[in-house]
Amino acid sequence: MAPADRAGEMTRRIATCRCGGLTATCTGEPVRISVCHCLECQKRSGSAFAVQARWPLDQVELSGAFHEWVRVGESGRPATFRFCPNCGATVTFVSASMPDLTAVPVGAFADPTFPAPRFSVFETRRHPWVHVAAEDMEHWD
Repeated sequence: MAPADRAGEMTRRIATCRCGGLTATCTGEPVRISVCHCLECQKRSGSAFAVQARWPLDQVELSGAFHEWVRVGESGRPATFRFCPNCGATVTFVSASMPDLTAVPVGAFADPTFPAPRFSVFETRRHPWVHVAAEDMEHWD
């Protein structure tokens, strides 16, 4: 769901799993939008990289059944993933590297007008044919 249309209302975006059984309602603007090239995000997304947006924990509300799975990533820190028990799609995750923020895969919003990422991380794992060119992007190894 796109940002609120009426003046003065807080922006709300709704992310869903593929079957629609699990939703995350995100209130306000994301505080960080990033592209991650780490091998674990590649596996999670099934692509050469993953794009996620982060909000403070209290600005994301989950609805529906989910399973949790904890994985230690390339950073050496654990992350807790919440995914739909029916279709398996990850809808949110929290990483120990940013424990006060909930990450939501940008593709779960199904919104081509979603804001561009500002950070590109784990670029040492970036496929050589991938070029992320958003304005004012910070690049991190």
